[in-house]
Amino acid sequence: MKLTELKENDIAVVSGLSGDDRFISRITSIGLTPGSRLTVIKNDKNRPMLVYSRDTMIALNQKECSGIEVTEVGA
Repeated sequence: MKLTELKENDIAVVSGLSGDDRFISRITSIGLTPGSRLTVIKNDKNRPMLVYSRDTMIALNQKECSGIEVTEVGA
C-alpha cells in the first residue's frame, strides 16, 4: 500500500521506494529506507503528511508519499 493510504496513528514499515534517483536519494537521506518503521502523526488531504521515524518528525508532501510503499503493522 502507499504511505498516503495510512491514517493518523497507523504504524507501518517501509517496503519499497519508487521514483527518480533524486527522489530516492532524498528520501533515504532523511532515514526512510526499506525496513524502517514509521508512525503517522497527521495525514490531512492536500496538506503535508507528518510521520515519525527514527526519533525524527518528517513532513512529506502527498506526491512524495505516493512513491513510498509500506506494509502496515500492529502497535
